Amino acid sequence: MNTLDRFKTVVAQTSDAPLGLEISNAEGVHLYTTQGQRFIDFISGIAVSSLGHRHPKVVEAIHQQVDKHLHVMVYGEFIQQPQLEFAELLTAQLPEHLEQVYFVNSGTEAIEGALKLAKKHTKRTKLVAFKNSYHGDTHGSLSVTGRDVYRDPYLPLLPDVHFLEFNSFEGLDAIDDDTAAVVMEPIQGEGGIIPADWKWLAEIRNRCNQAGALLIYDEIQSGFGRTGSLFAFQQYHICPDILCVAKAMAGGMPMGGFISSATIFESFMYNPPLNHVTTFGGHPVCAAAALANLKELLSGDYLERASLIEKKIKETLVGPGIVEVRGKGAMLGLQLESRELTQQVVEECFEQGILLGWTLHSNTLIRLAPPLVTDDETLSTVMDKIMESIQRNYK
Repeated sequence: MNTLDRFKTVVAQTSDAPLGLEISNAEGVHLYTTQGQRFIDFISGIAVSSLGHRHPKVVEAIHQQVDKHLHVMVYGEFIQQPQLEFAELLTAQLPEHLEQVYFVNSGTEAIEGALKLAKKHTKRTKLVAFKNSYHGDTHGSLSVTGRDVYRDPYLPLLPDVHFLEFNSFEGLDAIDDDTAAVVMEPIQGEGGIIPADWKWLAEIRNRCNQAGALLIYDEIQSGFGRTGSLFAFQQYHICPDILCVAKAMAGGMPMGGFISSATIFESFMYNPPLNHVTTFGGHPVCAAAALANLKELLSGDYLERASLIEKKIKETLVGPGIVEVRGKGAMLGLQLESRELTQQVVEECFEQGILLGWTLHSNTLIRLAPPLVTDDETLSTVMDKIMESIQRNYK
């Protein structure tokens, strides 16, 4: 039995046609296979490896922490230096009221915790979310994900969830005195890389204030420098009450978190105490990696680099077959005119050693999420290959 067959036999699959690349090692913007192939990773492991694969500062921090200790106690009971230092540095970059972080292991866990926190704090149950959103695949996160094709097999989900149109002022009166929280992505990721309109976002913030509802931002995909600022909401200057983060947080290690005020987090301490716990959240090795990752992001020109990547891509990808390139920084979506053209471009680029991706909700959108360490030569190479494929296949 070959390796792919073994893989499909014992590792549970979520697709009947996995890519099946057998990775031997990864470095910077490149993935290498056991068959000697080299791929330019232009999706960063789905917006995870923003500093490239195995950034030396992150790897060094992992090695140092492994030599000290691994897991020692469930969440919150022991003081662990990398966790403490990372929380201090992270919250120092945020508005004053986003002062405490609860560490988890993934993005969907961050959403789950944020929903529980909002309901516990407000003593309300109603949630408002948006169509075509994506917040994760666990039951709570799926309950606020606005795509029926993924929700329907698991009904019933959480009750009292109301879905509105993204970027539409119609229906915003649903944010009322019964609402615990509005949960949303400032830039819809899987829904098609769609940035929120500033005036619309401001109106949602105003309505939450008036209703006493909490505003939850899902920046799991857009966070940690991908959009040209540390977090996308910082470009809007419209702040959430709870911020959910993950993906690029720890330089390739599994980590997530949700961030809020000390006043709101008090809800987790009483009636009963320990009413939201996690065993591995804030794992010291992941926290050490996250600390090194954030220090590097803040010390380099990565945020500026994200904006330059956006400028280069948007200037280059123009012509027949291309509807638009939208998004911010290095979180972009290339919209093509047809499903067939999109599939041909993704497949041809794959054959030429360039890893692109589709989003879950669109078969005419190519995800462009390169590592922020992508140099100009590599960026030009990828753009040339994409344009050649579009021109060759456009009819």
